[in-house]
Amino acid sequence: MTDAHRLRSSAEEKYREELKALHELTDGLPRPENWFLPPRMALTFVMGSDEPITTPSGQTISIQPKFTGDRELVEAAIATLASDRALLLTGPPGTSKTMLSEWLAAAISGSSRLIVQGSSGVTEDQIRYSWNYALLLKEGPTETALKPSAILQGMCQGRTVRVEELTRCPSEVQDALISILSEKELVITEMDNRVVVARRGFNVIATANTADRGIHEMSSALKRRFNFIHVPPVASLPAETELVRRRTGELLADYRITAQVPDDLVTLLMAVFGDLRRGKTAGGVPLAKSSSLDLSTAQAIATLFDSCLAAAFFGNQTVAPADLARSIVFTVLRDGTHGAQTLQEYVKLSQKGSGRFEKLWADLAWALTLHLRHAPQERAA
Repeated sequence: MTDAHRLRSSAEEKYREELKALHELTDGLPRPENWFLPPRMALTFVMGSDEPITTPSGQTISIQPKFTGDRELVEAAIATLASDRALLLTGPPGTSKTMLSEWLAAAISGSSRLIVQGSSGVTEDQIRYSWNYALLLKEGPTETALKPSAILQGMCQGRTVRVEELTRCPSEVQDALISILSEKELVITEMDNRVVVARRGFNVIATANTADRGIHEMSSALKRRFNFIHVPPVASLPAETELVRRRTGELLADYRITAQVPDDLVTLLMAVFGDLRRGKTAGGVPLAKSSSLDLSTAQAIATLFDSCLAAAFFGNQTVAPADLARSIVFTVLRDGTHGAQTLQEYVKLSQKGSGRFEKLWADLAWALTLHLRHAPQERAA
């Protein structure tokens, strides 16, 4: 399958030229064994460069910024992975933890595809290894019958392995990581207790949402094997707005959608989300129905992208306030009648700017009111 036919490209495929160019500039820089890029270049890959870089072969390329956040946070993450400690990225949903783990793995190992996707259905075999049972019955426990997990592959190849949503894994599955992270080896008991020792370069990047902390709490023994780095929400509204705009643009390119998004409408969406999170209007009027709504950056991106799809397939190719209003209502309905009532109150109390921005808010508020008429209402006691 060619890149043009992929629904989504991995980081190493999407940024192939950037990684290739940075790899050419690694001479003389300290690099841990088996790393594709040295730490300094890995940081440049994630954070971007202010000026285009020129490689020894004469290629000039811009390294675009990918992570919108603290540079020192990324430095600490890379330094952790250069040691023998695993890395755990924690934080609320929508703070780009998963994408940061993918970018780091692509920069360090040249591949981000060694993944364990955490869920309640994950078994210990997916952490250690399993067997092709047809071959196992025919040949016994041989190399060809063995089905290595992503972690076992990472150990053998000296690569970075990603474990997504670690706290969604059952406790016994989490605990299977303890000996691997501590001893850096895995015993295959069925093959005469064969010991697989991890090559240098092997490490684990895990992610965990703080909203999921109570699902399967990590044991203290497992916590000690990780260096915790908290990825906070984007603190600056302009920075978050730019992140939502850029990420939505990437999704539109991935899906080959040609819808246009007016900048003022993106700014208005983020202002509305910011007010609803705080539980008050921009003028400081508190919302009686709620102290706040849990609206993440990821939800803002999804809301804007849904609006683009509606405009592309059912509109005039440009996102209109009516397209955005429908997506906002669908998003707040995730909280049921509570979210709908809060948004309804917000529309009644809010005033936005002046001139063109005021007209845009009036159109959005009118469309929100229409869509909220069809939202489920709270039943009387």
